[in-house]
Amino acid sequence: MGQHILGVDIGGSGIKGAPVDLDKGAFADDRVRIDTPDDATPEAVADIVAEIIEEFDDIDEESPVGITVPAVVHHGVVRTAANIDSSWIGTDADALFTRRLDRPVHVVNDADAAGVAEMHFGAGRGNDGVVLLTTLGTGIGSALFRGGELLPNTELGHLELDGHDAETRAASSAREQEDLSWEEWAERLQRYYSHVENLLWPDLIIVGGGVSKKAHKFLPLLHLRAPIVAAELRNDAGIIGAAWHTRHLEE
Repeated sequence: MGQHILGVDIGGSGIKGAPVDLDKGAFADDRVRIDTPDDATPEAVADIVAEIIEEFDDIDEESPVGITVPAVVHHGVVRTAANIDSSWIGTDADALFTRRLDRPVHVVNDADAAGVAEMHFGAGRGNDGVVLLTTLGTGIGSALFRGGELLPNTELGHLELDGHDAETRAASSAREQEDLSWEEWAERLQRYYSHVENLLWPDLIIVGGGVSKKAHKFLPLLHLRAPIVAAELRNDAGIIGAAWHTRHLEE
């Protein structure tokens, strides 16, 4: 199997894809992005993913594809829809995309994909302890590793904290919607990460999502036992992780 595996990252605003060089942990070609449709049903999204795949006509037609979705994915079936159209619940996404794209497809939770990428090519590289990656965006995604192995679908953004679903208070979207200063938001993050740290005792916490580009504005305000660092692969992590996860399963 060639080293270039296609990865696709399905998000609330955009669907992005690129072939990935898994020797380097980097894109092998420019990324293609298409807006997520307003009616983001599984079938509508599958059509857009097919459009993106067709842009890379130099990739083998039988080469597998890795796809992320912002949901719990249990044995290929989407089980939740906190930040995705509710019609996805119960959809066998592996089967749907495999049929639509006419090639092997493996679907994975978006935060798990980002975590896999960071563990192999980014901030978690070489760490065999307990590593927690969180993505701070519309919600809070999480990926948990021990000895380099993923414990899938942890969904730690949905912990109840002070009577709230944690992500409604501490996600990046909450900071924007409530016009919080970096210091005010950091207080909420401190409460969230302290709670998670007391449950899991991680050796390293990695912070991803678009806001990680501004990590210098809020990470120094946090005081935790574990080191907390910005993700290195930024918004490329989902695509790279989806490709790595797919090659791993295919092998």
